[in-house]
Amino acid sequence: MTTTTAPRLISALAGRCRPRTLRGRLSLVALTTATLVMVVLTVVFNAIVRQHLQQQADDELRTRASAVAATVDTRHQPVRVLETPHDAALDTNVWIYAGTRLLEHPASAAADGTITRAATRLAAHGVKRCNEVTAGDRIRLCAEPVGGVRPGARPTAAVATVVTAINLAPYRASADTLLIASLAFDATVLACTYVLTRLAVGRALRPVRTMTEQATRWSVVASQERFGTGDRPAELSRLGASLDELLDRIRAVLRHEQQLTRELSHELRNPLARITAELDWWQARPRSADETRTTHTAIAEAAASMRTICETVLDDARAGAHTVPGTTDVMAVLRRFTDQRSPREKANISVAESTVAETTVAGAGVTEMTRAGITGVDITLDGPDTVLAGVPAALLERIVAPLIDNALRYARSRVALQVVPGPDGIRVAVVDDGPGVPATFTTQLFQPGRRAEPADGHTGAGLGLPLARRLAHSAGGAVSHDAGHTAGARFVVDLPAG
Repeated sequence: MTTTTAPRLISALAGRCRPRTLRGRLSLVALTTATLVMVVLTVVFNAIVRQHLQQQADDELRTRASAVAATVDTRHQPVRVLETPHDAALDTNVWIYAGTRLLEHPASAAADGTITRAATRLAAHGVKRCNEVTAGDRIRLCAEPVGGVRPGARPTAAVATVVTAINLAPYRASADTLLIASLAFDATVLACTYVLTRLAVGRALRPVRTMTEQATRWSVVASQERFGTGDRPAELSRLGASLDELLDRIRAVLRHEQQLTRELSHELRNPLARITAELDWWQARPRSADETRTTHTAIAEAAASMRTICETVLDDARAGAHTVPGTTDVMAVLRRFTDQRSPREKANISVAESTVAETTVAGAGVTEMTRAGITGVDITLDGPDTVLAGVPAALLERIVAPLIDNALRYARSRVALQVVPGPDGIRVAVVDDGPGVPATFTTQLFQPGRRAEPADGHTGAGLGLPLARRLAHSAGGAVSHDAGHTAGARFVVDLPAG
């Protein structure tokens, strides 16, 4: 296995062993933390226990050594051991040295055995000292020096040494038993910790799971329900507030998509109706080659207009901010509009054909502007020859188109387009001599989907004016209704100067 393959294999195994649920991960973290704590506590506890047991063994050895030292006479030379009744138990595992000379040793230990040699090395130091030696079992040895006192002199240095020994097997057995017991206790505690952590975390996360399911269900159906604050912990209250914001954004996106669909449908009706009208007119009777080319040109212009409409509305919907400025000749755009909105006068069309064309166009869903042109609504354009506005041409078309369409839809005989340049911008007024806007409807005029008289016989979805105002705002302009104008309706478009 290469050096680059091993880390990848370890990482893959770790990824597979890692729990996928939050409850599993939190339980694993709690278990790992508890394991580390229990390991440290177990090591420290058992180290203290072993140290305490060793201290007990040393204390017992020194006690026995002190008792044996009382039977050693160092006041006279040579050093001798006083015999006392019933001292057999006292002499067990005891070595007595005069200097380095062995005076007594246990009957169970040979004079040249491993334990005796270890006792001799301890006695050679002549100080209190302990050591361990392995002779089948672990044996603990401690040396206790015995000093002499001579008449008229201060105490002399140690002239004898008592070495005692004890088998550490019982102490080690006790230590091992405590270790096994502590390990069993650790395992029990860790198992309980894991189970309780999973139960506690699962119970704590139950509201989160419920809130997630509710958010998923509400987001699909665009529900009005929200989590609010409720009687929840602070963390879940913040989560609920975040989910409420997310649901509001989802609902706003859905509304935006629906509005965009309606606006595109509304804007595409006019060029599509023009294409349908041209085809119906062309099919009414055989046409000459020039008339056919004229029809093809009109259809191509309508198709190009549809593409421009889609690009303009979609770009504005994606941007959601101010549109990149451009420069456009307002008069040129409005002249093109008046030409498109006025029907072609065909010298060879009979009155019957005009009626058929009008009926066919109306049946195809064409807006009233085409029919208005056929029935004689005049469109006039008033303003300088050239006026530059600081907006792209396509965007200007989409702003003024709904206003002109509305004016043609409701005008009785005349629609006037008035362009007035100013120092800070350009003002375009669209005036008609129709019934005007009812005073009770002015506050709802620019709300999407609202119409003053839905049953007035005119087509329309109530989306043109809101779209015009939104596009104007994106270009740094505005669209407003002149409520003071009484003879018909007057809408004003303010645009930045070019």
